[in-house]
Amino acid sequence: MISNTHVTKPTDIERKWYVVDAKGVVLGRLSAEISKILRGKHKTYYTPNLDCGDYVVVINADKVKLTGNKLADKAYHKHTGYIGGIKTTTAGKILSGRFPERVIEKAVERMITRSPMGRQQMTKLKVYAGDVHPHTAQNPEILDIASQNPKNKRSAS
Repeated sequence: MISNTHVTKPTDIERKWYVVDAKGVVLGRLSAEISKILRGKHKTYYTPNLDCGDYVVVINADKVKLTGNKLADKAYHKHTGYIGGIKTTTAGKILSGRFPERVIEKAVERMITRSPMGRQQMTKLKVYAGDVHPHTAQNPEILDIASQNPKNKRSAS
């Protein structure tokens, strides 16, 4: 019996748009689901060497939850380029600061491969601190990550 193996071509890929509400959702669980969608691993025709992923719009990024003491203990580092120029800040400061969406962007970025294709996949992630986004013209589907598993959502505490 001879069977033909289907090879996915770039013309076969259909892209969809999803909206994810991050209000009360645990950061790690949220970013794991988002990275799976960005890479296209939820599709039946997933191919590792092609960008099969969909677009993801995250709203309410400033209301994401971190478990344990991560608000105070989780540290983000950056280097200025000068000698001794390493700067450290906590997740709590970033979430209460000017760009709270960077916490989700960094968490997802670290779950995507570090390659040209990974950088291309990261361009399909749109994160907004509030509940308003400019992508309504794309008719995005609502993806409710909080209801998929009881552990995904934390109440306000």
